Amino acid sequence: MVERQAITLRLIPTLVTKFFIKFVYNLFCLLFKVNPQKITFASYRSDNLTGNLYYVWKEINTHYSEYECFFRLKKFDSSFKGKLEYFFHLIVASFDMATSKYFIIDDYYFPVYVITPREGTEVIQLWHAAGAFKKFGLSTIGKEFGPSDIYLKHVKVHSNYARVYVSSTDVIPYYSEAFGMPEERIFPLGLPRTDYFFDKHEIQKAEETFYQKYPQLIDKKLILYAPTFRGRSHYQTDFESPIDFAYMKDELGSDYALIVHLHPYMSFGLNVSQQLSDFVYHIQSDFNIEQLLVLSDILITDYSSVIFDYSLLERPIAFFSYDLEEYIRERDFYIDYQSEVPGPIFTDTVEMSKWIREGDFELNSVLRFKKRFFDYTGGKASTRIVDHLLG
Repeated sequence: MVERQAITLRLIPTLVTKFFIKFVYNLFCLLFKVNPQKITFASYRSDNLTGNLYYVWKEINTHYSEYECFFRLKKFDSSFKGKLEYFFHLIVASFDMATSKYFIIDDYYFPVYVITPREGTEVIQLWHAAGAFKKFGLSTIGKEFGPSDIYLKHVKVHSNYARVYVSSTDVIPYYSEAFGMPEERIFPLGLPRTDYFFDKHEIQKAEETFYQKYPQLIDKKLILYAPTFRGRSHYQTDFESPIDFAYMKDELGSDYALIVHLHPYMSFGLNVSQQLSDFVYHIQSDFNIEQLLVLSDILITDYSSVIFDYSLLERPIAFFSYDLEEYIRERDFYIDYQSEVPGPIFTDTVEMSKWIREGDFELNSVLRFKKRFFDYTGGKASTRIVDHLLG
């Protein structure tokens, strides 16, 4: 009883924000009409238009120029100034939700869940993760990672989506469960950002830019380390790599380099010692994850959904999952991790380094994984989605 009261008290700021958004949104609905040519892209993942949102916007801008696009992109900042900016962001976002024909998001977006969308508008979810790997949304109820029943009573997370676009038919039941919505409103038309993998011109530009910035990496084999986000808030303050980078350097020699790319919500404070500066490269903002996936020869991750994107490239993947049992207790997976991930699982740096050095990679599991989680594997996901939405 005491615990529930404590949770309710912690929810007071959330409840105040909820009723403020509802009031402002309903006021805008009374004062303004829906603009049938207005599309708004909104996200808390970045201050810039990236990923799925970028590719869908690009397609609309190229082939459906009669629509006017607006952007509400705000990476959450927990400082006082950031919270003040977020307050004004909510007002503008409420106006856009009330007046846009389509309001397109790519992640959890709080304002969407505390309103009743007016007639003539649609909330479109382009979920940032491909496939269905780690459990999320309503699938995590009862897990430490998941929302509490008290929170769900006041905030109906992942509600109000008119349409959701996913990578394959196989994952539709999982998204239906996670979002608590009918399967018939979930469409397996692809992952927009993977269109990048089929754009030879853009790939060439990325390669030229990358090697201009890092000429010392020319002719080296690139290993991309992309661990998943751990935590529940928008920030993870500390990141301590479980991989022994120094051992990898000694074992693999000068033929390899390790690129580290962290989740957008993770700290940029990865400390790389001077002795490792010619082996470990922490890429923060110069290159996005799609570019780094294309540039890399091998992917190392633990539980990140980038494995789906990378399977399209048909390259080797290693899984460094030192805390698998703990992660299953906290969050769990939609698939059986140990038998269905498309690559070997390691818990120590020695065995993983040996696997990389020997280079005897078995890719059949990657090919099967790709076939299962992508109904379309030749690009043009953005075209299919935008034509389905607007055409």
